[in-house]
Amino acid sequence: MTESGTIRLLMELRGQGVSDMSVLKALEATPREAFVPDELAAQAWDNTALPIGCGQTISQPIVVGLMTQKLEIDKRMRVLEIGTGSGYQAAILAGLSRRVYTIERHEELLRKAQVCFDKQRLHNITTMLGDGSKGWPRQAPFDRIMVTAAAPSMPEGLIEQLAPGGIMIVPVGEGTWDQKLYRVQRLDEGYESEAFLDVRFVPLVSDGTHG
Repeated sequence: MTESGTIRLLMELRGQGVSDMSVLKALEATPREAFVPDELAAQAWDNTALPIGCGQTISQPIVVGLMTQKLEIDKRMRVLEIGTGSGYQAAILAGLSRRVYTIERHEELLRKAQVCFDKQRLHNITTMLGDGSKGWPRQAPFDRIMVTAAAPSMPEGLIEQLAPGGIMIVPVGEGTWDQKLYRVQRLDEGYESEAFLDVRFVPLVSDGTHG
């Protein structure tokens, strides 16, 4: 991608509310074209969602930027991501945190994402094939959780995997047109949540089993 295209996108994101310099630097340093199909590489730095296969998409950069900014990450933190997808969001989180744990239910997508992580030398990402709605209990608690698929209701099972004071960003809504992004913070008892953006994500799918 040309430098002018990168600068254009970053300026656009700043104009739309992404003001955290560490997040902007992480976006600049992560080559989005490496995480999209080759035939879409020319559109990689456009501010638009793109298909990545298996009925999934790579999110619009403004959504990635605003979600990441709301997560308030620092280099000491362990982050859980639900929905690896292309691996783009995980790569950005990896540049801002100590370690990222990311779960994907589509084996094909996870395999491609792992290749991208290896090529980008992102060694602080741990992947798992599985049902993201269950989280990753063996590695909990997490300082931060990012969910990149829409839960039909507030996923309290994931909130329980947050450390006290931890933050989760999650889209919630049963239909495509009524989803909102929420910032959720775990308290000593219970949690508090605040909606901050209307969005459209693919649904968070559970396999229906427990354990």
